[in-house]
Amino acid sequence: MARIVMKFGGTSVADLDRIRNVARHVKREVESGHEVAVVVSAMAGKTNELVEWTRAASALHDAREYDAVVASGEQVTSGLLAITLQAMGVNARSWQGWQIPIKTDNAHGAARILEIDGSDLIRRFGEGQVAVVSGFQGIGPDNRIATLGRGGSDTSAVAIAAAVKADRCDIYTDVDGVYTTDPRIEPAAHRLKKIAFEEMLEMASLGAKVLQVRSVELAMVHKVRTFVRSSFSEPDAPGMGDFDNPPGTLICDEDEIVEQEVVTGIAYTKDEAQISLRRVADRPGVSAAIFGPLAEAHINVDMIVQNISEDGSSTDMTFTIPSGDMEKSLAVLEKSREKIGFDAVQSEPGLVKVSVIGIGMRSHAGVAATAFKALAEKGINIKAITTSEIKISILIDGPYGELAVRTLHSVYGLDKT
Repeated sequence: MARIVMKFGGTSVADLDRIRNVARHVKREVESGHEVAVVVSAMAGKTNELVEWTRAASALHDAREYDAVVASGEQVTSGLLAITLQAMGVNARSWQGWQIPIKTDNAHGAARILEIDGSDLIRRFGEGQVAVVSGFQGIGPDNRIATLGRGGSDTSAVAIAAAVKADRCDIYTDVDGVYTTDPRIEPAAHRLKKIAFEEMLEMASLGAKVLQVRSVELAMVHKVRTFVRSSFSEPDAPGMGDFDNPPGTLICDEDEIVEQEVVTGIAYTKDEAQISLRRVADRPGVSAAIFGPLAEAHINVDMIVQNISEDGSSTDMTFTIPSGDMEKSLAVLEKSREKIGFDAVQSEPGLVKVSVIGIGMRSHAGVAATAFKALAEKGINIKAITTSEIKISILIDGPYGELAVRTLHSVYGLDKT
């Protein structure tokens, strides 16, 4: 017997037929003798509808009331799934975030989980009861419902798995695992059997949409073994009940991965913009003067490249941001122009960031050179580069994005694995 947390996203619970299918997946695990908690999202499209209602009611709405409205989508789903399970003869009850309780900070709309008391859930497991938990929500220090931001149900599931010391957290979604790259761009992409937490964190933060970044961070910190699985597979299909090797991708500690590939996957992010400040005075505090106001404006800065002039008196500062934030960023920088002290600003939207990821890069030389050579042979110009121990990110012109993904996927042999 094991303890499992199962999470189902919006497309998996989009209507009553799909909720019945989810219930069959849950029942399979219960009949295998496992203790089960289920975390559910709102039905597909419901959260967007609720958000629009709050905006239509008032453009300047109270964030606490916003949370009270948008959290209702998950409450509906958890209740419906509990009713469906009961009709199938499974002992189940629904739980809202505040009932567990999942305690969060006071950042309504984008709250962070501070603490979960899993003792009551564990007691109910002992009574043979399945817990059906509304994802995406907790309770803040003001005793009000607080939501965790988009994709927050993934975070809820991993946090609950850590709190109840689950043997595994299964994230059911509309794909059957984590792929070496987006199969819509590269048909030769294949599903990974295992991927290390660090690699998945990079993949998620660099454009892979399979899991929310915060959920991967939590899984890595608490060593929660996490499976990405398809909810659209038949619940009784061969292997679906295999506890050790179910179909999907296991996200785990790198110690569990015996044969580490040099490169695990290729991620990409569209709609990047590049801003360059020319001839900035090279003095202490200038970086803070540039990036402080951008941070205060909630603009996410990514790649940063600094070039010092030959005489050391000035510098060029180049960085990337989402294209949608370009005009806002330019306005912020212009407002701080006198304090920063730059001669000119240049901007370019519509760029693509392509990233090569793999824990094997730590112990192999020449990985970056291979990428640069392959892109050069395809006539793709590189605008900026950043690296870490397990990642190389390359900024290029937007029209070359898909070609770059296919080229790098092939040059590292990912299409042959």
